[in-house]
Amino acid sequence: MTGMRKRVTAGFLSIVCLLFFSGMISFFELGRLSRDTDEILKANQRNIELAKEMLDAAHEQNVALIHLAVFGDRSYDSLSRTRMERLESTLQIAQREALDKSFLDSLAFVTTELRLLTDNYLAFAPADSLDSLGGKWYNDEYEVLYGRLTSAIKNYMTSTQSSLAPRTEQMKKNAYRAVTPVLISLLVMIATVLMLYYFMSLYCVDPVVRMNKSLGDFLAFRVPFAPKADFKDEVQELREKIEMLISVSRQNKA
Repeated sequence: MTGMRKRVTAGFLSIVCLLFFSGMISFFELGRLSRDTDEILKANQRNIELAKEMLDAAHEQNVALIHLAVFGDRSYDSLSRTRMERLESTLQIAQREALDKSFLDSLAFVTTELRLLTDNYLAFAPADSLDSLGGKWYNDEYEVLYGRLTSAIKNYMTSTQSSLAPRTEQMKKNAYRAVTPVLISLLVMIATVLMLYYFMSLYCVDPVVRMNKSLGDFLAFRVPFAPKADFKDEVQELREKIEMLISVSRQNKA
């Protein structure tokens, strides 16, 4: 490969390599950004699903306790126990899946209190007929604890919102990291193209233009062929061959 072709090929190959590697880096960073976004959305959706499950179980437990304590209907005994088990099992799932368990500590504590309170009442409640103290027990003890439980579940439901700010900031940094290689590559590519343009003009375009003008002057006005430019590589060979051709032409005429 001759000199000029080697330089031009090396210049354009460097641009292609630069674009390829910057594109791969940006693709990798954008992929990571997409995965982070999916994780945030899935975690938020999962929190809402588990919290809804716990709220449903707590509500049904509350309804069962109303029938038990206020109306003395012992048929709701099994429903109360199954809904309490459902609440506790859902809480255990949330504890296994949660990255930040701080929001679940208070919920677990209230759930344990509710379990003990419910078990104690079911153990000592009258077997039949209305219990005059049941309504008072429900209003004074159970209802207050139930309110704390629902509040803790709602706090857990919105717990992912508190982690959005730092994770959003990290996603912003990842977005900048994804765009930065492209911007750097663009600047370097512009500089490389300008350099190629300069050297192509200096060592190829200008010498050819000057040779063309000098050759035209020689053919039209017999002005000696003497282009002034910085000739290198193939352009220098072309100039020498033109001079040889002119010299041979003069010898033939002589």
